Amino acid sequence: MALLPPDPQFVLRGTSAAVHTLRFSCGGREPDVPVLFTGSENGFIHVWNLKTHRVDAALDGHGRKSVYCVETMCGKDRLLSQGRDQRICLWDLAEGRTSVMDSVFTENVGFCRCSLLKVAEGRWLMAMAAKALEEVQVLELPSKTSVCTLKPEVGAKLGMPMCLKLWQLNCGSQPLLLAGYEDGSVILWSLSMGKALSQLVCHQEPVMSLDFDSEKAKGISGSSEKVLSIWSLNEQQNLQVYKKHNLVNAGISDIAIRPDKKILATAGWDHRIRIFGWKKLKPLAVLDYHTATVHCVSFSDHTNPSERLLAAGSKDHRISIWSIYTQT
Repeated sequence: MALLPPDPQFVLRGTSAAVHTLRFSCGGREPDVPVLFTGSENGFIHVWNLKTHRVDAALDGHGRKSVYCVETMCGKDRLLSQGRDQRICLWDLAEGRTSVMDSVFTENVGFCRCSLLKVAEGRWLMAMAAKALEEVQVLELPSKTSVCTLKPEVGAKLGMPMCLKLWQLNCGSQPLLLAGYEDGSVILWSLSMGKALSQLVCHQEPVMSLDFDSEKAKGISGSSEKVLSIWSLNEQQNLQVYKKHNLVNAGISDIAIRPDKKILATAGWDHRIRIFGWKKLKPLAVLDYHTATVHCVSFSDHTNPSERLLAAGSKDHRISIWSIYTQT
């Protein structure tokens, strides 16, 4: 008999708004407290203490406009957030501070989450949807110097970029960008050449989310349709369809591959979180707790595998925290 899926380990309540983004910071040593950053539709970023299950701080930097992306930069002392006020804020949270150090005005009206990649100590690349509809701009942080603007070929009709993932094979290699577009395409961009290396039509509808495993050179994307698309990157940097996985219900808001590359989670419009084995995309569990669309999923960065957590944020104002498949 199949095992029944578990209940959440605990639930965080008190955002008073839909939760659109989540990011853990749990990699510190004792007595460093593990935290979860969440961004909500009411413009607040909450810093949750995962020991007390309470809010340690509420950050208000986006003029009460929805926050749809948060990323940690230096453990939990530096935070990047992105909101519907067309601003990306860089926060200084060290020693109890809650101040915006700097910000970038994106001039982009969409809701494409920016992507961050650490390239050296104290240096990051950030990719974001640009002011011009189909373009992606890459900046270096904290200097905010422009690295490149990635423009599709004339007449490509890709529509807006919907999701972005900066990555590099290892520390010294060239950074690359995977971008999912409104027309259902995924494109691999070279930042150094400023041009597209490969394009693959993965979906009939806009690509809502994607994640990529650089070790296996394999990625996964979801859209508003009833299908997950799994694709791979060959040694010539060409994207190829690897397989398709049909879903029971349509609509995937977010996808996250766990850092150990064993499992992945999807956030569904059907209120459910689905867990799959990453190797063969075997369905492992359906986590049915939320009463509205699940907007985001994120795995924790605990160094001890048995402490690993999965968080999901929903339109129902709640954040569910799960301990699942922690034995590798």
